[in-house]
Amino acid sequence: MTETITAPAERGSAPSEDVTTSTRLRRAGLSQHVISSRCRPGGPWRRLLPGVILLSNREPSRDQQLRAAIYHAGPDAVISGTDALQAQGIPLSPSRRVHVLIPVGRRIASHEFTWLDRTSRVPEPVVVDGLPFAPPARATIDLARCETDPDRLRRLLTLPVYYGLCTAEQLRNEVDAGNQRGTAAVRQTLRTLGSLRDTYQQGVARELLGGVPVPPPIWNVTICDSVGRRLGVVDAWWDEVAMGWLLDPAATRSDRPAASHLPLTGAGVVLVHTTPSRLRGDAMAVARELTSAFASAARRRRPKVQALKEVAA
Repeated sequence: MTETITAPAERGSAPSEDVTTSTRLRRAGLSQHVISSRCRPGGPWRRLLPGVILLSNREPSRDQQLRAAIYHAGPDAVISGTDALQAQGIPLSPSRRVHVLIPVGRRIASHEFTWLDRTSRVPEPVVVDGLPFAPPARATIDLARCETDPDRLRRLLTLPVYYGLCTAEQLRNEVDAGNQRGTAAVRQTLRTLGSLRDTYQQGVARELLGGVPVPPPIWNVTICDSVGRRLGVVDAWWDEVAMGWLLDPAATRSDRPAASHLPLTGAGVVLVHTTPSRLRGDAMAVARELTSAFASAARRRRPKVQALKEVAA
């Protein structure tokens, strides 16, 4: 069953009737000559895509481009990728083209700002402000398959879980069900995401670090002493200053027992402990704490510890 939700306010744009088709205009009584005349350079209208017209001569908004793409793609088309995730509440940088899923047998070409992607698995859409969008897991995997940067890929796969739009398991199921081309890096990254709780907390933590003046850390590592003896596990690690960040350190986990931080601090590692409530409710204080801890760690002599490996999920 198609789900309908209300679009976020920031998606606001021109009303849908600003974009229409030549067919509809002819049905309304306008001749093809009149339509073509009004779409000429300097005229009051502009042609966005074959058979799709903007009833204005201004540059189209993104919302108008989305509506034009759906008119052009035809029945059962669904918008995926960046635009689908944005429509459902995830802040992402705009994409250059509108990624539209169309039935595999439809013979129609991509034009201008559209990328028409033929698939035998057009999903049941989530309708936002009258437009059909792919569900979060499908939109994420469609976008992830085109991502080549490992850090951006991990962040992308974390975001829908962080925002509560789907689970890591749903992302894995989507990869298994779809075309396997371009999914090797996606599969590998999904294997390292860990549990839903960890993914959610680390998604919040990664967002917070975007505003903290410290270098990017590495995530989910085992820390050992100079001869390779295991000292403990941290969520984030700044190797240059031997500083770790523990999220929800009181949680009981088989790989992270309650007192696992004691050998780390005993070895001279600087640790910052942050509970989930502080991570979400006191982000500015956490940012200040991380900045201060990093500065203190940088001033001392670095202890002889090493980050052994990434923790498997």
